[in-house]
Amino acid sequence: MKTQHLSAQNSLDIEQAQKILTSGELVAIPTETVYGLAADASNPDAVKKIFAAKGRPADHPLIVHIGRLEQLSDWARDIPQQAYTIAKAFWPGPVTLLLNKADDANTVVTGGLGTIGIRMPAHPVFSTLLEASGMAVAAPSANPYKKLSPTSAVHVINSLEGKIAAVLDGGDCHHGLESTIIDLTQTPFRVLRSGPISAKQLADVLGEEVLTPTSHSAAVPGNVTSHYQPNTRVRLVSADELSSKPELKVACLHYSAIETNDNIVSIKMPKDVAQYAHDLYRTLNDADKLGCDEIWVERPPLTEDWVAVHDRLNRAQSKL
Repeated sequence: MKTQHLSAQNSLDIEQAQKILTSGELVAIPTETVYGLAADASNPDAVKKIFAAKGRPADHPLIVHIGRLEQLSDWARDIPQQAYTIAKAFWPGPVTLLLNKADDANTVVTGGLGTIGIRMPAHPVFSTLLEASGMAVAAPSANPYKKLSPTSAVHVINSLEGKIAAVLDGGDCHHGLESTIIDLTQTPFRVLRSGPISAKQLADVLGEEVLTPTSHSAAVPGNVTSHYQPNTRVRLVSADELSSKPELKVACLHYSAIETNDNIVSIKMPKDVAQYAHDLYRTLNDADKLGCDEIWVERPPLTEDWVAVHDRLNRAQSKL
C-alpha cells in the first residue's frame, strides 16, 4: 500500500482524507493530544484494519471520536447527567468518557466489552472533518502497539508507512499526551488513565469525588503494563544517579544540572509540566535514534500535576 501524505493546510487534502475514511480505509489524523489512526467507527471491517496496522490485540478497546454532542447517545446508553456536565466543561478537549455501550454499537470498537470510550477532539482539522462528514471515527494512537505515541506526522510515517492509506499532516500536537479517561459506569467515578485533565479538575466541575486508583482491572486504551516504549531500554533514575559514571552509553533526559562525561548524552528537559508533557514522546523518539545502550530519565517531581507524565514514564520503562 502506498501511503498518501496529505496536508491539513489544504482543504482538498482534508476532503481527500474524509473520502478515504468513507471508503473504509485508515487515515492518521492530528488531534490535540497525539496523532490518531482513524477509521469509520460504524464500519467493522474498517476498524479491524486498525488492529492489523498497529499489531494491536482485538480485545483491546478503541476510543470513538465524535463531532457533535448529540452523537453521544448513538454510541452509549444509560448516560448519567455528569457526562453532559463534563462535556460542557471540557469538550471539545482531551477527556474521554467511559460509558455503557449502546446495544447496537460496533463491538469491534469495544473489543467485545460492554463499555465504550467516547470523546470530542479539539483539534480544528479533526473537528472540521467530523462535523463535515457526520461520522464518528475510532482512533487510537497512530503507532505500532506498545510503541511511542506519535506527536507529529513524521513519527507516523516512520512507523506506519505502507500500512495505512494516508497521513494528514497537521503539525505538532498541542498536549503530547493521550486524553484523560474517566469511568462513569460506577460510583464514585474513577480516572482510569491520567491525562491533560486532572482528577481534581473533574471533581471540581462535578462537585463530587473522583478517584485515581493506583491500579485497576478495567480494560481501557493505554492501560497495559508495558506501553509508550522506544526500542532503547528506558530507566527512571534519581538526580544523584545522573551524576554517576555509567559504563554504558546513555542518553540522559534531565531538568536538573548534571555532570556529563563521554558516556552521557545530555538532553535538557523543561521544568514546566505542560511543556515537559508536550516534549516527552518527541524527545524519547529522538533519543532512541542516538544509538545509546539505555535512555535515562530523571524522575520528575512526585506531585499531582505530574501524575500523567509519571504514568507514561513508568510504562515506558517496564519490560514485562
